[in-house]
Amino acid sequence: MNIQELATAVNYKLPVKVVILNNGYLGMVRQWQELFYEKRYSHTKLTQVPDFVKLAEAYGATGLRASKPGEVEPTLRKGLETPGPVIMDFVVDPEEGVFPMVAPGSSLTNINLK
Repeated sequence: MNIQELATAVNYKLPVKVVILNNGYLGMVRQWQELFYEKRYSHTKLTQVPDFVKLAEAYGATGLRASKPGEVEPTLRKGLETPGPVIMDFVVDPEEGVFPMVAPGSSLTNINLK
């Protein structure tokens, strides 16, 4: 939820690798609304999604994007092999779920795997 840490990573040449599962929404909130609140979606669609590749480059980091399934593995390999900070933007379907997750009101000992 913050980006200024990327400047520190670039400044100190830290090998920080950021993976974004980009579905064009506030993904976790949207998924909660889908699974636990009967798909009553509210204020989760991002109408202005930044270009994360350009954002990484603006900070002096490396930015990579995969928008097709066949690009996932090569993008991961390149991102992990690239020295210094890297942002990897993986464009995914808005309906794709991300698991594991913790349901509202649950503890970390009750993780939902599906």
